[in-house]
Amino acid sequence: MADQRPNPDELLDRMQREEEKARRGKLKVFFGSCAGVGKTYAMLSAGKQRRAQGLDVVVGIVETHGRAETIALLEGLEVLPRKESEYRGKCLSEFDLDGAIKRRPGLILVDELAHSNAQGSRHPKRWQDVDEILAAGIDVYTTVNVQHLESLNDVVGSITGIRVWETLPDKVFEQADEVVLVDITPDELLQRLKEGKVYMPQQAEEAIKNFFRKGNLIALRELSLRRTADRVDNQMRTYRQEQSIETVWQTRESLLVGVGPSPGAEKIVRSASRLAAQLDVEWHAVYVETPRLQRLPGSERDRILRTLRLAHELGAQTASLAGQDAAQTLADYARSRNLARIIIGRDTQPSWIPWKHSFADQVGKVSPDMDVIQIARETPDGCQVSTKKLSAWHIAPRESWSSYAWAAGVCGVAAALASLVHPYFDLANIVMLFLLAVVLVAVRFGRGPAVLAAFVSVGLFDYFFVPPRLSFAVSDVQYLLTFAVMLAVALIIGQLTANLHYQARVASHRETRLRALYEMARDLTAVLLPQQIVEIGRKFIEGTFEVKVAILIADDEDKLPIIADGAHLTVDSGIAQWAFDHEEPAGFSTDTLPGSPILYLPLRAPMRTRGVLAVEPTNPRWLLIPEQRRQLDAFAALIATALERVHYIDVAQDALVRIESERLRNSVLSALSHDLRTPLTSLVGLADALTLTSPALSTAQLELAGAIRDQAFRMSALVNNLLDMARLESGEVKLNRQWQPLEEVIGSALKAREQPLSHHRVRISLPPELPLLEFDAVLIERVFCNLLENAAKYTLPGSEIRVEAGVDGGEALISVTDNGPGLLSGSEKVIFEKFTRGKKESDTPGVGLGLAICRAIVEAHKGRIWAGNTPSGGAYFTFTLPLGTPPTLADLPDEERQEYKGTRPE
Repeated sequence: MADQRPNPDELLDRMQREEEKARRGKLKVFFGSCAGVGKTYAMLSAGKQRRAQGLDVVVGIVETHGRAETIALLEGLEVLPRKESEYRGKCLSEFDLDGAIKRRPGLILVDELAHSNAQGSRHPKRWQDVDEILAAGIDVYTTVNVQHLESLNDVVGSITGIRVWETLPDKVFEQADEVVLVDITPDELLQRLKEGKVYMPQQAEEAIKNFFRKGNLIALRELSLRRTADRVDNQMRTYRQEQSIETVWQTRESLLVGVGPSPGAEKIVRSASRLAAQLDVEWHAVYVETPRLQRLPGSERDRILRTLRLAHELGAQTASLAGQDAAQTLADYARSRNLARIIIGRDTQPSWIPWKHSFADQVGKVSPDMDVIQIARETPDGCQVSTKKLSAWHIAPRESWSSYAWAAGVCGVAAALASLVHPYFDLANIVMLFLLAVVLVAVRFGRGPAVLAAFVSVGLFDYFFVPPRLSFAVSDVQYLLTFAVMLAVALIIGQLTANLHYQARVASHRETRLRALYEMARDLTAVLLPQQIVEIGRKFIEGTFEVKVAILIADDEDKLPIIADGAHLTVDSGIAQWAFDHEEPAGFSTDTLPGSPILYLPLRAPMRTRGVLAVEPTNPRWLLIPEQRRQLDAFAALIATALERVHYIDVAQDALVRIESERLRNSVLSALSHDLRTPLTSLVGLADALTLTSPALSTAQLELAGAIRDQAFRMSALVNNLLDMARLESGEVKLNRQWQPLEEVIGSALKAREQPLSHHRVRISLPPELPLLEFDAVLIERVFCNLLENAAKYTLPGSEIRVEAGVDGGEALISVTDNGPGLLSGSEKVIFEKFTRGKKESDTPGVGLGLAICRAIVEAHKGRIWAGNTPSGGAYFTFTLPLGTPPTLADLPDEERQEYKGTRPE
């Protein structure tokens, strides 16, 4: 009887998982096929029931969509205030995560788990907010539609013709503590739409014509029902595993096909595939290799592998198992996966041995809780075949005729040794020498030679040592019992030894595979370069599988190298690129270009595919074994994960270098700016002093002094820009935001840039109803100065510059427009980067910091800035400032009220 005691490591791991789960909150998901089935209603109803039971229940966020029934359920429930955030000038209300954790209720209701949060939120997805709440020990009720599950998103899109972009990983759904399916019939949902209980009447009419067509609703309902059933099935399996329940629970149709060496196995696999398709269930195909089947010749083993490959192509999960008893191993596999039906081939010829049962009877005996289905075997020409002719007498390579000759020779050596010690030992001791010979033969040569050694040993013992000697005659009848017992013991010992040797070899192979995976994973954890990963991966794969290997790593443009790395293997770049682009295996033993002798496996990492592993087997049959293929897939996964880890190490290092470079540059700019401001101020003062000296300077000298003064002012402006940029990026600038009119700042900027604007016409257009704005006057003046100076630099003298403002939604739009040559195509965003000029080769002075400073100041005010070309020619620069709620005149002190009245145009 097998040891049924639980594994201590599994128990410890289970206890640790349960402890971690106990610390987290409980997640309950109300799951539905689409909007309008009543998920939010059901969630609020359940929340009110929990509140009536005395639990502290809070509504985190609920989207009522104007539904009266849903709004009514909110009465009596505490609703957390939403967090306001601005995005592209619009005020968005989002779930307040910090407020929910600070409030710390017993249960919080959060609608629409797949929702994408506004830019700037702590987490990009609401399900991540919920995960943080659960980690804080707070229970959560939430809602999800089937189209929001990542694995079904494309399926729903193909059915409805509408792709939903807000999704959540399936693991979030699977890890929920409870899932409640909220389901109504399609007709009832359509009636709710017509009654305006889901959308407004006009929206409902459009919805019925598009997404909410009855056929779509039926398909979505089936998907939600099946997904819920899959989850329940996984829960049932987990429970059976935790409770060590071996009896199969026939809660769901499932099939297991036993694949044997018979030529008719392919018919059984195809029949099982059709049956699985009719029942719409998953199915498995398993081959059990017993010690007897190890003696099959290579042609029959190839046929078994081809049958497993056929089952895999037809959609089965395949496996190749090792065991002493094929029936027991098959039943154990079925119990471990809760497979209720076992399909095997029917024996066509009865056994003439009374105690010899058919394989179907053996399976039925060890699995009374399962259904055993027999299917007739058939050869390709339609003739029935017998399972009795399973090549049981074929001699495998490790049991060749020489092995039998060696067995006879070992028995002869044992007889020679026995003859030497015969004068000193009794016949009972002589028998031990022959039994030892049988054991040695079984260990070295296997089961068949051990059987021969048993019979030869009995014959030699009778002929040479039992009186009368040198004759097979027996003088005493009791020796017949001796011979029978000796033969039986020899046969049993030989078989047990051969079985143990077989099991030891199987265990050794498994240990070798696991050791190779461990050593490869250990070596890959220490590498820092992709080339090191390639070398380690090639070494382990070539050593484990006896294959030729090439690893192709994709570049930044998702292109594979045309020539493989090294001279190990010449690959077809077209097939490799196809496998990379489609993320599917190609080449040998696949459905795509199977004629290629090379197998191409995509290196799929968690974030993206990193390359392709190309493998050319020296023994093609080796990679057809399911276990070998799975191990190769595991090697590929390790390589892909290592490549991704190294990639992100490089990304992190590059980011760190950029941060340090930026910090160093800002420090240098700040230091230089401070050191240059004093001499520049002195230059301006000296230039002014020159113009006031007596006697007066000549005209040429005055022009020279004026030029010195102008250049000093220009240099001072550049230094100020450098200093401002450094201060803005270091975070040292604190906004002094005040409510004030925009025209005052524009006037100050025009005064400050009077000299560069002296040869241009500036037209100001501000609407009288433009409200007060809250901003830092000094910084916004710098924005206008830089934009006006920029327009003056890149336009011809006499051209017009327009400053306009207006209100759009919840923000003020301010633009500076010129009629110059405009911006270069594609540079609309680049020009706001630091040290970027509007034209790369330009005589216009500047270092390219003005627009970068403008963007930093505007974004500090929660605004946006962008640029473009006008249809009539010229460039425009537009930035926004939030409107807010300005104070009224009655709220201002008398002095400020009179001052404000004096600044407004009549």
